Amino acid sequence: MTYKPKFTITNSITTSLAKIERSRGFFDAINLSEELLVTMQNQALLLEAHHTTHIEGTELTLDQSRQILSGKKVIEANREDVQEIKNYCSAFELVSEYLNNDNPITESLIREIHKRLVSNVRGNAAAPGEYRKIQNYVINSQTNKIIYTPPPAYEVNIQMQELLDWINHETEISDILVAGIAQFQLVDIHPFLDGNGRSARLLSTLCLYRQGYDFKKLFTLSEYYDRNRKNYYEAIQNVRNNNMDMTGWLEYFVKGLETQIGELQNKSAAIIKYESLIQNNKLSKHQNIAIGYIIENGWINIQNYEDLCPDVNKRTLQRELKELIEKNILYVEGATNNRLYKLKLGNL
Repeated sequence: MTYKPKFTITNSITTSLAKIERSRGFFDAINLSEELLVTMQNQALLLEAHHTTHIEGTELTLDQSRQILSGKKVIEANREDVQEIKNYCSAFELVSEYLNNDNPITESLIREIHKRLVSNVRGNAAAPGEYRKIQNYVINSQTNKIIYTPPPAYEVNIQMQELLDWINHETEISDILVAGIAQFQLVDIHPFLDGNGRSARLLSTLCLYRQGYDFKKLFTLSEYYDRNRKNYYEAIQNVRNNNMDMTGWLEYFVKGLETQIGELQNKSAAIIKYESLIQNNKLSKHQNIAIGYIIENGWINIQNYEDLCPDVNKRTLQRELKELIEKNILYVEGATNNRLYKLKLGNL
């Protein structure tokens, strides 16, 4: 048998796809400096790693995730939460490397992605890189009731083969919809004991990237899902409640991508203006360091600035931040003892 998804192209899907294509043109045309691009890509990776693991139950704050990925020890963090966010980055690195060849997406690649995602957590109980050999279930975390029973273990191999054959040969529908369908179907097959959601989201990312929808590797879909996990789970369950019709899920998927890319486009357009403004203002080396930190982290306080510039006294750093405010580059939030300095992107 061959895999054949069931769905209808609605006006909502068509509208979202058109907006995504326009944004794709914007990102193909913009020219960010290499330094700024790397900074923004690191921030996107941080957000995706944080949110995709947070969906699955990790309790790290975004700041803790940032510290971990920068190589710092977070003593108060759960060891397995720390390992899971590191694991995601390892799996993402594999996906990024795979973009450099034209080989099809294979079962061995999916298993290796899974292996990297779940290794060294919970005593390797998720059988890293191995399809499940027993029945598993999707449980409502609040009621502890079974809400979905995946296919029996003996069907996993054939269903995964059918899915990947379809992904690698489908040419008649939008590549964006292929990515959305791939994400849902892997979750539905639930081929692994654990880590299916993360594996599915990475498979979707891989499908998008390989077809030119990488948007300079600056977007994060998991942030959209994590904002309202109830909507995310309902969109998935909606397919099962509607005789496996994926229309509702695809409307949700493309709307999420449209939303995230739209927000990213607005931010990128503002940052391009910011780069122009920076070039027209003579900033000190330390001020440029502060700006780079804010782009990556969203804000900076005087303590962060002192850590970044240990050779400069506090009064000088405070004066440099004040200059950036006067030049309409930064604005400040918070009380005197806890001021946060942020980019004034909206007014650039």
